[in-house]
Amino acid sequence: MNYLVVGAGNASRPVARLLNFLGHDVTVTDLKDISEFKIEFQRSLLEMEKEGVKLDMANKGPSIEGFEAVYMPPTLPDSAPIAQKIKSSDLKVLTNEKFSRIVNDLIPADIVGITGTMGKTTTTFITTSLFKQAGYKVWACSSLVNNLVSEAIVDGIVKGKAQECDVAIFELPHGTIGLLNSLDIKIGLLTNIAEDHLSEFGGSLELYRQRKLVLESMSETFIANNSCFDIISPQRKDALYYALDEDVDFKGSVGDESLTVHYKDGSFTTPFHMMSYFFENSVGASAVALTYGIKKEDIIDALTVFKGLPAHMEDVGIYNGRKVILDSAFLYDGMKITLDYFEDENVVLFLDHFDTLSVRDKAEVGQLISNYNIKVVIASGFNEVTQKVEIQAAHEILDAITNPNIKKIAVDDIQVAAQETLKYSESGDIILHMGPLIAYDRLTTVDKIMKGLEMGSKKYE
Repeated sequence: MNYLVVGAGNASRPVARLLNFLGHDVTVTDLKDISEFKIEFQRSLLEMEKEGVKLDMANKGPSIEGFEAVYMPPTLPDSAPIAQKIKSSDLKVLTNEKFSRIVNDLIPADIVGITGTMGKTTTTFITTSLFKQAGYKVWACSSLVNNLVSEAIVDGIVKGKAQECDVAIFELPHGTIGLLNSLDIKIGLLTNIAEDHLSEFGGSLELYRQRKLVLESMSETFIANNSCFDIISPQRKDALYYALDEDVDFKGSVGDESLTVHYKDGSFTTPFHMMSYFFENSVGASAVALTYGIKKEDIIDALTVFKGLPAHMEDVGIYNGRKVILDSAFLYDGMKITLDYFEDENVVLFLDHFDTLSVRDKAEVGQLISNYNIKVVIASGFNEVTQKVEIQAAHEILDAITNPNIKKIAVDDIQVAAQETLKYSESGDIILHMGPLIAYDRLTTVDKIMKGLEMGSKKYE
């Protein structure tokens, strides 16, 4: 079939690539020239072109002549000229539901889906390790590897991973759920729901919740953090719940470098070498594994050796006697968990640009930090998305810090921020990073941070 895919955005690219893989003739049309897209998206489009997708870029008035079917992304306004042309035509329209069913039918293995505002990446990685320890051949897709999980899923189908695995474990951000909204999920897990990305939902927390809860409707068995009980229970009477130190289906208890999980059929205690939110996320992952039928011995073996994942409470070493921890927390609740963990330490905190990916309430960040006895806060004003120094974003955080004992410093970029932490810290202190840049571009951001730490350790030794 001859398909027209409107737009070259985040929904359209995986649709076009999969349709081409399935043998259709596919043309992607967009108002923008390819050079106007981010570098990683340019690479994706050029790779699709090599595979046979036709690119019709910088076309302000695309024709629908000669096409039999069309895909339109949900972000396309009804008033757009191309949308009006399609509406008055007899083209077959590929909806997200239909596309989702196509994807589903190409994945013969059981699917585990994990969503939530915070913790879904960590929980996906831990769950994957538990299944691998149990001997399953796992195909895992996570935003830590590819920020656009829908593209990672389609890439796996194209490259044969879907046919080679015993189980597929997918982190499902709200964008991926929007596109793939009709999968058959064997076990779905919800880590939590907090206010974030609301600009994409007209400011409505309720619409954001509804998007996340699509996973519940797709799941044969549904597991949720107990913090979501009031949201889930009216819709799903058979849902299972997990939490730390609460009377739920899967209860976790934290010990001294250990984690105990209590559940219907018993309990187990495992050595545990991670920090902070990893405890609760490991209980969620264990709930999935136990529900699927994995033995507790395999869970213990996996959690005993699991050391965490990059930039999530990651200990990157000692610099001039200071332990450096990189964490990607940037939402209020996630930051609070991390700051609570270090509340008895002497902390020098450095932050990146909090408007990366989405405009956020910087004053709320500053107000939260004010509650802790942090020695110094160094905030970067560099926005990796716009590639501009927006120093006011740093000052909005710092100006909201009212604790008079906290020294406040604004700098131009994250590399300088990392360097300056060595100037304002002492041997025995904790140097802690938080912010969304690592979630946006982990490799580049971590590289800048490490260079800054190396420069600072030499400059201020």
